[in-house]
Amino acid sequence: MEENYLITIKGTMEQDGKSDTVELMTHGALVHKEGAYYIIYKETEATGYEGCTTTVKVAEDARKVSMLRFGKVPSQLIVEKGTRHLCHYETGYGAVSLGVAADVIEHELTDHGGRLKFSYTLDSGAESFISRNLVDITVDPLPAPAE
Repeated sequence: MEENYLITIKGTMEQDGKSDTVELMTHGALVHKEGAYYIIYKETEATGYEGCTTTVKVAEDARKVSMLRFGKVPSQLIVEKGTRHLCHYETGYGAVSLGVAADVIEHELTDHGGRLKFSYTLDSGAESFISRNLVDITVDPLPAPAE
């Protein structure tokens, strides 16, 4: 995988009237194929998922975002307009199933980078609200190395 993009991920969790924001900058790849954009990056020690690779797939029509983590702590989060998904999520303490419902999915991605913004709510599967989560991903091409 050619890591020729700077990927900036800003995640905000809103819960009980409070919000907490985390920002991550890393190198990764952007691929456009078969009607979707794929943002791919390796997790680091800072995220707690070192040794894993995360792929964020967004449909060109912005109806669906899938976040797939591969490696020793696999997980899958599907955010789709008009559909509540039950997703499997690995934590350091074991697996949990969470209900996920999309609020907003917007993207301005091209083959040269861009931005993906989406938000979703999480529930415990028993319909009890856990949090609202906002994700803002910017993908910027890195300068070409000097020859």
